[in-house]
Amino acid sequence: MNFAWDETDIAYREELREMLDELPADWWDEYAAEGPASPKVMTFARGFNAKLAERDLVVRHWPESYGGKDASAWKQIIISEEMWSSGEPRSSLYMGSNWAGPAIMRFGTEAQKQKHLRGIAEGRVLWCQGFSEPEAGTDLGNMKTRAEPDGEGGFVVNGSKVWTSYAARADMMFLLARVGGKGKGGVSCFLIPTDTPGMEIRPIAGVHSLYDFHEVFFTDARVPGEALLGEEGNGWTIVQTVIHFERIGAARYEKAGRALHHIVELLKQRGDFDDPVVQADCAIALAAVEAARLLTYQVIDGRVKDRDPGANTYIARYAMIQADHAVANLTSTYLPDLLVQGGDGHLRAQFNSAITAGLAAGAAEVQLNMISGRYLQLPRGA
Repeated sequence: MNFAWDETDIAYREELREMLDELPADWWDEYAAEGPASPKVMTFARGFNAKLAERDLVVRHWPESYGGKDASAWKQIIISEEMWSSGEPRSSLYMGSNWAGPAIMRFGTEAQKQKHLRGIAEGRVLWCQGFSEPEAGTDLGNMKTRAEPDGEGGFVVNGSKVWTSYAARADMMFLLARVGGKGKGGVSCFLIPTDTPGMEIRPIAGVHSLYDFHEVFFTDARVPGEALLGEEGNGWTIVQTVIHFERIGAARYEKAGRALHHIVELLKQRGDFDDPVVQADCAIALAAVEAARLLTYQVIDGRVKDRDPGANTYIARYAMIQADHAVANLTSTYLPDLLVQGGDGHLRAQFNSAITAGLAAGAAEVQLNMISGRYLQLPRGA
């Protein structure tokens, strides 16, 4: 792997930072501290994403035929690093650009590509993910939500989803529902508007945010046949593709890393950084951040070289979780007074994000199970 950025990568990062310099002066305290799913951030994202799109900054890593610039996957991780470390002012647009769009490119009909990809590239459409369920949070093969054929080419959906981030203000949902079959064999994927009749969205207040989580209920919700992505009952292949893109799509390590530098500056100002124990704890956190970064780059390098995704994705994802937790633990240990309302918005944003790090985009325990089986080749139950 070449660890140096080329000139186009450096220029791209500089363009993104120019845009981020225009964020409101109270960005961290009044917007980002509540997370990218908060009403203020999601409202702000509408205008911000349009400005990104005007400068061709949203999906530069996509093919030109779908609104991109045929750039490499390194551009994807660059925009993720810059946006996530700044509190993700795109809100859930990253879902569309990171994995929903690529899944539609690979498995969608031409009509689906024309309908959905342009809206993502232009920064107009915000997505959410209808995967987890009350009895199948991490075991998607056991989900109960069903999409029954209606005899007219469409489907009738009944069931529920839970922990659905962004749902209340997103435009589209990437929904998994069962069409016949058992286990993974009956899984199908649908692309549906969040205002579909029969679809009810209820917020769930979390300890980290009032806005991040939602329950979604489907009661005889009618979905047209053209909303089906790929073949009926053969959605597991799509799910596997999505998961590998999703696991490292959000550069949480960069958000944690910049928060860590902020923590060190604050500790220096307070005269606490001279303590060797404090220095050692910060060094351990920095090592976790850089390990997550390099493991993520290893996955991106494989993507650039057209290698099939492997177990390295799960290792990188687990390393991100460890980095997030290491930095959040520093704040709660040495700067707890800044985590209260009116404290330090930057630290609150990172701390609140770390609370969900071991759940969002795949639970930590699931990542460890995947590593044990697919990387270490251990038998089940070992």
